Amino acid sequence: MEIPKSSMVVLGFLCILSLCEAIESPQYTVVHSESEFDIRFYRESRWMAAPVRDISFAKATRNGYHRLAMTVPVLTSIIPGAGPLANSVKFYLPVNFQANPPLPLPELNLKPYKWDSHYVAIRNFSGFARDRNIVEEAETLATSLSRSPWANCTSSKGSYAYSIAQYSSPFKFIGCLNEVWVDIDASGIKGCKFSSIATY
Repeated sequence: MEIPKSSMVVLGFLCILSLCEAIESPQYTVVHSESEFDIRFYRESRWMAAPVRDISFAKATRNGYHRLAMTVPVLTSIIPGAGPLANSVKFYLPVNFQANPPLPLPELNLKPYKWDSHYVAIRNFSGFARDRNIVEEAETLATSLSRSPWANCTSSKGSYAYSIAQYSSPFKFIGCLNEVWVDIDASGIKGCKFSSIATY
């Protein structure tokens, strides 16, 4: 029995699509959810950081992409108002590299980065992450947080204001997934009991 070519094309497409969705990402638990944002608890993980100093978010992220193969998310931390944007592009390391991160070549200027367990407020947005829309998305997240029990709980431990997490390949044009991340100091919530909504 011969399988029709159209069925083979559809089957091949579904296999590729399933592979694309099976990329590892850091584990987290959603501890609070509202219509405009979630609060996640991320477990300790290891990343590879590529320090980048550039004039735009898009250019800094693009330059960071060229140093490592695509992983998810690609996390670009941003310090607004610091002259040329001072960014750090971080790449999540898969589970098999968490215990022993690979030693990068010196010419790549990559540094292993240990990310302690912590809470993050996130806001999803679609489309391409660009200089013109990431600031708007970060401001929307800040406004949403200010109207919630999480007001005044952003962490001052980090040296950046917010991060943009990109989950889609730069070659994906439809259905891109991005998030704005802001570190949260959960100790500032008095009497707040966390209940796990979902674990990923």
